Amino acid sequence: MTDQLSLNTAGSPTIAPGPRVPKRIAATLINSLKGGVVPRIGLPYITVGRTLEIQALLHDLDLIADGGASFRFLVGRYGSGKSFLLQTIRNHAMGENFVVADADLSPERRLQGRRGEGLATYRELIRNLSTKTRPEGGALTLVLDRWISNVQARVAAEEGIPADSPDFAPAVEKRIYAVTQSLEELVHGFDFARLLTLYYRSYVEGDDETKGLVVKWFRGEYRNKTEARQELGVNICITDDDWYEYLKLFAVFFRQAGYQGLVVLIDELVNLYKIPNSITRQYNYEKILTMYNDTLQGKARHLGIIMGGTPQSIEDRRRGVYSYEALRSRLTQGRFAGAGLADMLAPVIHLEPLTYEELLVLTEKLAQIHAGYFGYAPILTEDDLASFLQIEFGRVGADTHLTPREVIRDFIELLDILYQNPQVGVAELLQSDTFSGAVAAGGGTAADPLGPGPGEAQFAEFTI
Repeated sequence: MTDQLSLNTAGSPTIAPGPRVPKRIAATLINSLKGGVVPRIGLPYITVGRTLEIQALLHDLDLIADGGASFRFLVGRYGSGKSFLLQTIRNHAMGENFVVADADLSPERRLQGRRGEGLATYRELIRNLSTKTRPEGGALTLVLDRWISNVQARVAAEEGIPADSPDFAPAVEKRIYAVTQSLEELVHGFDFARLLTLYYRSYVEGDDETKGLVVKWFRGEYRNKTEARQELGVNICITDDDWYEYLKLFAVFFRQAGYQGLVVLIDELVNLYKIPNSITRQYNYEKILTMYNDTLQGKARHLGIIMGGTPQSIEDRRRGVYSYEALRSRLTQGRFAGAGLADMLAPVIHLEPLTYEELLVLTEKLAQIHAGYFGYAPILTEDDLASFLQIEFGRVGADTHLTPREVIRDFIELLDILYQNPQVGVAELLQSDTFSGAVAAGGGTAADPLGPGPGEAQFAEFTI
């Protein structure tokens, strides 16, 4: 850390300016984090720690690219960093040429329901379909068009047939047929392949209306089979019961279209835990079991699923995922895990605490981004960062209730106040009742403000 610091006029080390962050990204980072939500862009600028967890999930990406499938649960308390880690993996997967779909569950979006809640989740996933060139979502049409363009380019390059040749269209259609034929062996694959062929023909003929109807079908927006038959001539539509089968079809198709596979991220499993009707909860957990079995038994290809939830939503044996015995017996850790020996190859990953050094690096990164965005020289020192963390963890109940979300939000507020009130000193603000009034006898000395003693114990409980 010391070699990253410069000296101010008083001789004490101040944080050196960090790498230049584009203003749009810096604004998104600062505003999102202060608002308590995870930004969808700029995460590499603030990512610290989580080395073991990220390595485990990157191993899954290699498996998916090789034609396998994976299923993981990320477990952590509210504000502990589940969503942050999910977004980090999302960005990395897109960078590695995966297609990524993400959705948060809610009372209206579940995995199974009687009023289309499962289909609503599917629609949200498809709406948020993202690639490296379309990271903000809505990439379905882009992927379909890219698939056709790639097939046409391969026909021209590999078979030497010019695009204006009368043999070009039959050669392209032959390759299109080879792709769609490979899908027909899967559940609902015949109709899926038929619609892909229909999309291709509409693309070639410039029939935008039919293209739009096919995309509407893929998005799960047809209310019933009658409507789909009248508009497209297919006697099937995506429903609340079978939407997951179409995710498996998309995963295989995306591979055929030149991508590595499909990664599905589903957060806020706590909304299944909150379902009041026990039978409805069990149906949702049964859907999770189906996904879990498919991925681990080889019934799905090029598909990765990651779900995020709180410990209670997973481990509660009365209402949580573990209340479904078939899942509990598969997911509970064995006898050797624990006591500091985490099994990162297990289906359930419990987020481990960040170290003190990682927390210091995180606050330093935020201070650099804030200074760069507002155009001032960093004024905080390493001692200021340490004092801030000491104050945060000195609050009553911090060892069990303080989360990274609160620490980050408080730190950005501190930076905002210092920037808007330059007449206020850092030490003065940190020692004010607002910031330090709730500090108990948190341990530490002037020479070592964070420990040893209770301060270290409190840091050991910190997670992100």
